[in-house]
Amino acid sequence: MRILLPVLFLFIFFGCKNDPKKDEVDTSAPLSNQEEIVDSLRVSDRNLETQQQTLIIKRQELLEKEDAKAEMENLLISKSFLKKGDLYTLDFKYPYLNEKIKPQFENFNEYISKYYLDAKGVEKQILEEKRLCDSLGIPKQNESRMVDYKIYNLNDRLISVLFYKENHYTGAAHAAYTFDCLNFDLERSVFMKYEDFFNNGTEEELREILNTLLKEKINSGEMYYDCWAISADDFFNAKNNFVINDDVVEYYFDDCIICPSYTGTYSIKIPLQMLMPVLRKYKRNPLIL
Repeated sequence: MRILLPVLFLFIFFGCKNDPKKDEVDTSAPLSNQEEIVDSLRVSDRNLETQQQTLIIKRQELLEKEDAKAEMENLLISKSFLKKGDLYTLDFKYPYLNEKIKPQFENFNEYISKYYLDAKGVEKQILEEKRLCDSLGIPKQNESRMVDYKIYNLNDRLISVLFYKENHYTGAAHAAYTFDCLNFDLERSVFMKYEDFFNNGTEEELREILNTLLKEKINSGEMYYDCWAISADDFFNAKNNFVINDDVVEYYFDDCIICPSYTGTYSIKIPLQMLMPVLRKYKRNPLIL
């Protein structure tokens, strides 16, 4: 089951807007979104100082988000991992579940160990990575990967984990962020993916919901200048990248996917009421009240 993408898909901040795929209008998007996409591709007239200010605000909003760590102190075991190499530094914080409460939580812990704490795999990715947004071509020098997490608990039935990865690249003025999300059924001790929550074949309908909400943000001005609609390919790659917090499903997107690094948002919250047409209606779906 492909739930968590390989640990680090890395993107550079500046140069996002020069990514060739962002210069093409997404013809697969609803017609109502076409004007939005074209407008969002205009070169911003904001100066560098303004961009830096909005970048700081954007980062603070992510880091200061409240989660349920304190409420889950009996269930949750927070761990850390630090490795310093010649070319990179890895500083990971990650969750384990208390197997004394339920031995089947071993499924969660083994998955984290196998796919998340793969230092050799991360090193290989750092050495071989293709910087899709990087036009600087600066050689790698002791780059840093710092990972932390937020965790949410839905009615003691489901935990949602957001891994946010702070990637410090040589020559970049600021860190870039990438995200991975996990949803784990506490009752059955299994991971859940898109099709466990939503009806098969509803990806395009859910993408339209996300783009509608994003368009509202773009039209509001504020921090959402230079953002663009979510393409079909980008949504397909991130369709499992969501967490559930109370009555909201929140989708996360890496830097350079829906907004450049210096503005906009990392996530889009969808109220549960908007998701009713696409929800899979069966008793194992924790979103069905």
